[in-house]
Amino acid sequence: MRKTVSFFILGSTGASIRQISLPKWLLRLATVVFCGGVICLGYALIDYHDLKKTIIDTSHIKIRMKAQQEEIASQRQQIQMFAEEINGLKSKLVSLNGFEKKIRVIANIENPEEQESLFGVGGSIPEDMDASLPLETRHNSLVREMHEQTEQLQVASTHQGDNFESLLKYLEDQVDLLASTPAIRPTTGWKTSGFGYRVSPFTGLKEFHKGIDLATRKGTPIVAAADGVVTFAGNKGLMGTVVTIDHGHGVVTRYGHASKTLKKKGEPVKRGETIALVGSSGRSTGPHLHYEVLLNGLPVNPEKYILN
Repeated sequence: MRKTVSFFILGSTGASIRQISLPKWLLRLATVVFCGGVICLGYALIDYHDLKKTIIDTSHIKIRMKAQQEEIASQRQQIQMFAEEINGLKSKLVSLNGFEKKIRVIANIENPEEQESLFGVGGSIPEDMDASLPLETRHNSLVREMHEQTEQLQVASTHQGDNFESLLKYLEDQVDLLASTPAIRPTTGWKTSGFGYRVSPFTGLKEFHKGIDLATRKGTPIVAAADGVVTFAGNKGLMGTVVTIDHGHGVVTRYGHASKTLKKKGEPVKRGETIALVGSSGRSTGPHLHYEVLLNGLPVNPEKYILN
């Protein structure tokens, strides 16, 4: 017997009813097809949602990749700028080293580490890095080279700093030495007696004159020939009123026959500062200054220390 399923359909007028009979297998097939369609539609909706999410994620990834690429490009540009700055610093350091050597030559100062180069013992000046080459192919090599040259510059800067420190100390010592070296006439007037053996105006005998005599008017200022400290100011026998200045470095000056001292023992004086007034105290034939320069306790010719 054929299995069927009957459906009653109401007519459009509502007055008649029609009966439709369908086989059960057809109904099952329609049900399976419908369910399959619903499932496929569900899978399609899921795939669409996943695809849409993937598209959105891909868009975000593209945005992030673009930002990262821009950041990488900026970093590479900064690396190139740093490489150029390292080249510039190296050039300036080499120039400073040349300037220091020039000062040493002019001042006749020996370099205490002349055998050692700026970049260490046996070290040569590193070649400049070529920052214009594309970094896509040599990024790591340039960074490695920058790191190596930065270490070399650190060694060179330390070495150069030590050289400048020793040079500065030497020059400071020289400035102190020059300031303490007699270099000017201690008073105005004219020379009446020089350094060395002469005939004494008092005894008529030949004797050694330890300084020079500068004749001038009484009361003329006597100035210090260099920086120093007064070690004596007062009467000293035949030399009359005397001022003695210790300039350090074994140099001492004496100013004799003064009429008045203006400095006391222990007072510091500067070159050109008035320390006494010309007179004729002690054994003297008239107003004048007897000026002596002693080096390590021995008298030397004062005229060698007068540059003006």
